[in-house]
Amino acid sequence: MDLRKLKTLIDLVAESDIEELEVTEGESKVRIVKSSASQQNQVVMMQPQHQHPAQYQVAAPAPVAAAAAPVEVAAVPEGHVVKSPMVGTFYRSSAPGSPAFVEVGSEIKEGGTLCIIEAMKLLNEIEADASGVVKKILVENGQPVEFGQPLFIIG
Repeated sequence: MDLRKLKTLIDLVAESDIEELEVTEGESKVRIVKSSASQQNQVVMMQPQHQHPAQYQVAAPAPVAAAAAPVEVAAVPEGHVVKSPMVGTFYRSSAPGSPAFVEVGSEIKEGGTLCIIEAMKLLNEIEADASGVVKKILVENGQPVEFGQPLFIIG
């Protein structure tokens, strides 16, 4: 399972009222259990049964103390963040081989189509909720997206 997906799942459990989350993807299985406030979240990954049974435990990173030195954040373009309104698969164009709705540097008006998210065999056009220039596309074509996941930065 992709480490970014794993981090997203850990954050989802940490920020919600969910006590336990189990996800099966192919032959991999991940179980995240929220423990008491004094302990950290625990992730258990199980290998497919035909391989050597093994469990891996990964502790969620400890919260950083407020007095810690400021950490330099990766250069993220400032601007309006367009987030996914649903869970589904992100597509930059209406069909394979078609040009993308927008590219980095494209001017977009409020209500203009940015992408398509396929959810339950339905294609949903995602429209810009602000006018401006597309500064960054944060998701790869064909990648699964979660509700609230940042998709574009418009400046």
